[in-house]
Amino acid sequence: MQGSTFGKAFCIHTFGESHGGAVGVVIEGCPAGVPICIENIQYELNRRKPGQNILTTPRQEPDLVHILSGIEQGISLGTPILLLVYNQDAKPQDYAHLAEVFRPSHADFTYFKKYGIKSSSGGGRASARETLARVAAGSVAKQILKYYTNVEILAYVSQIWKIQSQIEPQKVQVQDIEQSIVRCPDKKASAEMQQAILEAKTQGDSLGGIITGVVRNAPIGLGEPVFDKISADLAKAMLSINAAKGFEYGSGFDSVFYKGSQLNDAFYTDEQGQIHTQTNHSGGIQGGITNGEPIIFRVAFKPTATILKSQKTVNMQGEVVEIQAKGRHDPCVLPRAVPIVEAMTALVLIDHYLRNRIVRL
Repeated sequence: MQGSTFGKAFCIHTFGESHGGAVGVVIEGCPAGVPICIENIQYELNRRKPGQNILTTPRQEPDLVHILSGIEQGISLGTPILLLVYNQDAKPQDYAHLAEVFRPSHADFTYFKKYGIKSSSGGGRASARETLARVAAGSVAKQILKYYTNVEILAYVSQIWKIQSQIEPQKVQVQDIEQSIVRCPDKKASAEMQQAILEAKTQGDSLGGIITGVVRNAPIGLGEPVFDKISADLAKAMLSINAAKGFEYGSGFDSVFYKGSQLNDAFYTDEQGQIHTQTNHSGGIQGGITNGEPIIFRVAFKPTATILKSQKTVNMQGEVVEIQAKGRHDPCVLPRAVPIVEAMTALVLIDHYLRNRIVRL
């Protein structure tokens, strides 16, 4: 139960497998009386769904969301919300040749050792298909945040393989992200990324990269002083995403190259009497609490584990075998992971916002 649950004041519980009947989410803690638009939820799911273009898996899933409880005539009731998406293009037979083997860098081995059984088709709960439940819940979180605040959440692909975007995070706009097939706002880098992904796909290989997240107009004071720092919860949220291998915020690991005199964010008061920082090396978070400056973070994703090249592994009897994966897979997960990063960001922010709201009431 706990392994599929996220959040405290705003809590989600996801369920379903990659090639099962459906995937869905139960949301607890949504305030009553908030307008929730199903079209907005569907829009976010469409950004994540497979089969979008030549760079993604050819699996064709409409990913149509069904609201089964908690929302009536577009208004939240304050009761649990159940969102459900039926699988319509599942092909478990594609995985029959992998039923008895442990795929390199997959969760097959660890799941089998932990539970004594593993899903015979796809990755089961370890499949990225589970993330559609997070995106659906994240859309609800975004809508609640918009109702109460002026927060803007966006994410974009800033690097694929060795190709990097040269646009600064604070200058990125949503329309520039969505105009790119790889969701990179830098047109030159976007074209190079697309070509690199197509080449890897042709070779039966895969690529990784980095997604940058940006939060503008975050309320000051979100986050707790010790274990529930907003930075810690963002790190947990991002590292729970399939294929995520690293997280940093603000100056991150580059902080080691500076002295304190170079990295400290000096305060000043603007013409309206509001306190800001002259720089933002802290990434909008100080002491684990939001300071009102843009929250900027980066998430590193490894290359997709399922590739079409022949690989050596072992089966359940410990015997060395050679496998060549079949089926439908993304040669690079990053373009479809952008809405997932945004969703997990929204879930962290709404959880802390409601915790603050509850305390202050």
